[in-house]
Amino acid sequence: MRGLLSLYRGLCTPSNRQARRKAGIVGSRCGFCGTQSNSKPQPRFGLLFDIDGVLVRGRMPIPAAKKAFEKLVDSQGKFVVPVVFVTNAGNCLRQTKADQLSHILGVAISQDQVVMSHSPLRMFKRFHDKCVLVSGQGPVLEIAKNVGFNNVVSVDMLRESFPLMDMVDHNRRPKLPSNPVGNLPMVEAVILFGEPIRWETHLQLIVDILLTKGNLSSVHQSQQMPHLPLLACNMDLMWMAEAHSPRFGHGTFLVCLENIYKKITGKDLKYEALMGKPSELTYHFAEYLIRNQAMERQWKLPITSLYAIGDNLMTDIYGANLYNRYLEERVARKNAEAVAQMVSATGSTTALPQVEEGDNHWESELALPSATSCKSVLVCTGVYNPNVEVPSDASHCIKETVFHGHRDFRFDPALVEPDCIVHDVADAVERIFDLEKFVPQ
Repeated sequence: MRGLLSLYRGLCTPSNRQARRKAGIVGSRCGFCGTQSNSKPQPRFGLLFDIDGVLVRGRMPIPAAKKAFEKLVDSQGKFVVPVVFVTNAGNCLRQTKADQLSHILGVAISQDQVVMSHSPLRMFKRFHDKCVLVSGQGPVLEIAKNVGFNNVVSVDMLRESFPLMDMVDHNRRPKLPSNPVGNLPMVEAVILFGEPIRWETHLQLIVDILLTKGNLSSVHQSQQMPHLPLLACNMDLMWMAEAHSPRFGHGTFLVCLENIYKKITGKDLKYEALMGKPSELTYHFAEYLIRNQAMERQWKLPITSLYAIGDNLMTDIYGANLYNRYLEERVARKNAEAVAQMVSATGSTTALPQVEEGDNHWESELALPSATSCKSVLVCTGVYNPNVEVPSDASHCIKETVFHGHRDFRFDPALVEPDCIVHDVADAVERIFDLEKFVPQ
């Protein structure tokens, strides 16, 4: 017996405890000597959750969501890993969405854990002092000011100042002849937050603004190019609510606007920026918030892996895979620079790969990412239906006809291929913890 106890004590050495910590088995009682480690698990990964179709359907929570978050918070209600909620919704403030999620999930969530489709607009500081026209629904003026814009005009304000412009709805036409009020400043840029309520009004007045260079007192100048800068948030063609089938999203509104503009002018509508998933801008901003969380919690290890959990192949999966490609290219560029330094030091004439610098001026607004990968996880509780998806061996032509992504995002079969498919968000969290060998305390 004495020899057996000695063997047990030999197995529970400082070096073995260190090995257990590296494996993620920390903060638990040792099976050999019963000592308790004071070290808490140090996550090396962060989670990016889509909301609609993953955590909720409309206003109803998906049952698996609460089960998932029981694993993600400790006994004090604090998250055990960095978590950010990435939604293409854009009709409210981040704090409002955080409060909604806190109520639904029963977990304290701050606005710094929420990325709305309009959140990356904070990075476009060169437009913050310009007069911008905003379209969408909800408190659009408040939202615009919250993300940094100081001089904002709504479509309703335009309509009031120029009552003869909105003529589709016969019941809303002016009853008496009216002269333009014209007391608004000239518009210098247009921001589309999300799908509006009266599409015909918004389509008409946005096209008017683009064709008059922001001055509705003048006539259309369809040949004058380029048009005013246009920034759009949320490219979702469809999204999943309580109905059995997906509903129209802001992406459908953009399709209408793009085609009307082209039909009138013969030219393509151009965007200064497209935000919301699958844009790299949105994932870059989400990764920035993940890093901030890790710093605030004093998790010392860099967050090198991201897992994006979503229900939509054309936004969540495409976006995660696109950002993963961007991260891989950054690593490759860094490695090429390291090799170049070595070549310079050694005098080797070995040819180096030529890597072009990207056009990502938005990178300068935030610190560069620490993550080196972003894995995509697809759940089956929302837009994605495994029973009706296009077969993997379908021809390229067939796949092209069902691509729901935005016009300016090239279809690439590799970008809509998830790293893994699970039934629901609870399965997703369990799978990620297993992959990361992460055992929360």
